[in-house]
Amino acid sequence: MANKREWFPGYIYYITARGNRRYTIFRNKEDRLKYLEIVEDAKEKFPFILHSYCLMTNHVHLLIETIDDPPGKIIQYIHYRYARYFNKRNGFEGHLFQGRFKSVIIRNNKQMVDTSCYIHLNPVRAGIATEPEKYQWSSYRSFITNRENKHVDTRKILSFMNNGSKNHYKFYVEIRLKQFNN
Repeated sequence: MANKREWFPGYIYYITARGNRRYTIFRNKEDRLKYLEIVEDAKEKFPFILHSYCLMTNHVHLLIETIDDPPGKIIQYIHYRYARYFNKRNGFEGHLFQGRFKSVIIRNNKQMVDTSCYIHLNPVRAGIATEPEKYQWSSYRSFITNRENKHVDTRKILSFMNNGSKNHYKFYVEIRLKQFNN
């Protein structure tokens, strides 16, 4: 039996989940839009705050803050519904995601900002984008521009920047990117 995960209302979690056998879980734009639609449905059913996200080809990164429900209930809802959609659309059966999702409790503000940066730099690390703003399936653009993204709430992370500065967040991410490239 799996160990019970630590949870209290208001905890923030860095969640990752990978496709079974590292298989593709997003084949196209419609798949990613459907996943985000299901995330919105989950917010209605089990309210939570999505602070950052990145949808890669075979895995997801989510930074969520729970309110009244544990992350297991939220992620189970999202992944069950998405797997049903994906399997039906592609004529598959069985598990789409590999085992349990992974979660890390965010213990302080610096860890939260660093985790958000890590999430946003994932497409660059994977070699599918040269800059994080060029990858459309993450929340990064909403952190550095005035472009609205209904899925994510940037306020908390930006509040840790100099006067909520989007430019400061961009600078912080770019420093991490330079460290990665060196």
